[in-house]
Amino acid sequence: MAKEIFMPKLSSTMETGTLLQWFKEEGDQVDVGDPVFEIMTDKINIEVEAYEEGILLKRYYGVDEEVPVNGIVGYIGKEGEEVPDQPGETPEDPAVEKAEEKEAVIENTSSSETEVSSDKKVRATPAARKKAGETGVPLHTLQGSGPNGRIHKKDVEVSGQQQERVTPLAEKVAADKGVDLAGVQGSGPNGKIYRRDVELPAEEQVPAAETISTAYEGTRRFIGDRMQQSSSEIPHVTLNTEIDASVLKKMRAELLPVIEKKTGKRLSYNDILVKALGEVLISHPQVNATFENNSITRHQESHIGIAVAADFGLMVPVLRDVEKKSLSLIVQESKELAVKAREGRTRPDDMKQGTFTISNLGMYAVDHFNPIINQPQAAILGVGRLHDKVIAVNGTAEVRPVLSLSLSFDHRIIDGAPAAAFLTELKEKLESPYQLLI
Repeated sequence: MAKEIFMPKLSSTMETGTLLQWFKEEGDQVDVGDPVFEIMTDKINIEVEAYEEGILLKRYYGVDEEVPVNGIVGYIGKEGEEVPDQPGETPEDPAVEKAEEKEAVIENTSSSETEVSSDKKVRATPAARKKAGETGVPLHTLQGSGPNGRIHKKDVEVSGQQQERVTPLAEKVAADKGVDLAGVQGSGPNGKIYRRDVELPAEEQVPAAETISTAYEGTRRFIGDRMQQSSSEIPHVTLNTEIDASVLKKMRAELLPVIEKKTGKRLSYNDILVKALGEVLISHPQVNATFENNSITRHQESHIGIAVAADFGLMVPVLRDVEKKSLSLIVQESKELAVKAREGRTRPDDMKQGTFTISNLGMYAVDHFNPIINQPQAAILGVGRLHDKVIAVNGTAEVRPVLSLSLSFDHRIIDGAPAAAFLTELKEKLESPYQLLI
């Protein structure tokens, strides 16, 4: 029996396709997968492949003619088979859509309904035909779920959902071979399945990647809600700078064995940064501030939150009275807080009363980033990686270690100039870090 060649629907907005050229003449042999004609849509040009084999019996349209989506472009069948002289239309929609359940009952009780005319070719309810006309799904490619394989509306809807990720030819080949498309990984854009993907031997099929969904709740939701609230409520402004870390690097190397001997813990660059922040914050109360209940509080003590990445989310334990602590005490207490945070042993009091936060991504290949303010604090410092860079030193290009800093501040309560002054003084402290020991 001759099979129709349909104009495919290639996008959700496509209504017609313009026929650019035929690759086959009437009477030519056509094999599955052969390009039959080329069309142009509002988005792309594409070659349409055959999903049946046989003789090209009829071509209804010529070059540059427009064809409606799902319109019959031609027929493929056995030599000598009769086909209509005119292309006709896709199966007509009923004037009044009947319930599919009623159609199934009628099908079982009326012989006239079970006889499919030669024009319609397939067994489908009027509701299914209407849906197919709206979505451009070729009915002859579907396997119906109703009695005797009758196609129902839900069969068309399911196929329509697959259409964006499966070419019509791939769908036809999959149906012929009994291949479950859910287990096929497409090689096209966004995983779109082509004929070649369906025809791969089973041992060469690439299994679909397993996806894992987890509930957005608990610590993850708490952190996410806080970040969203901060980002949406606070007018963030971020200032970036780099410091020449030559002296900083030298000082850490000298102090490393001394502090490790005293505390049993290693001195990090972050510890030195916290020490410097503790001193600079005291001289810049506009930055060492919190904003709650329409009231700005400028603090006289620097309580610095240290962002710690734990398996269950980001924790920010607070190191209090940093301006009063020695570098060795900062090393000891900050390490203890970090361990407690990673192990989930922090107490509510460990997370409270912070006046400023530092977030260090220096262990990753990150130069600058825009950290989100930890409410109700007024500012946060982001720290990037320490890396070598060519910089100008007294008019000469030299390779020096540099460290990038990013200060995000709440522009409701801090203006640009005070924020810049704070960052400038911090840069000066870190480029002459021995003064932190005085």
